[in-house]
Amino acid sequence: MIRTARPALGTFVFFSVAFALAIYFTFAAVQGDFGVFRRAEIQAEARDLSVQLADVQAQVAEMENLTKRLSDDYLDLDLLDEQARSVLGMLRSDEIVIR
Repeated sequence: MIRTARPALGTFVFFSVAFALAIYFTFAAVQGDFGVFRRAEIQAEARDLSVQLADVQAQVAEMENLTKRLSDDYLDLDLLDEQARSVLGMLRSDEIVIR
């Protein structure tokens, strides 16, 4: 009985599927929703947001300071005078306005 050499089709299919899966998972690991590029993007966004948070916290601290200075317990007369003149549009007699 003479045997003919049959091409190893099963082996070829197995390695083709394994290669395709390896390519897919590598692509997903690099550019997928939880991939390396997405992680770098999220870290950059986190840095930007932390800078914005610091700015907002500084603004809040400034507003709290101004609110405290205008409260009943602690009244800063200079700040009150400045705010009143700003809101009412009034000038002191010793001020000079240049337009």
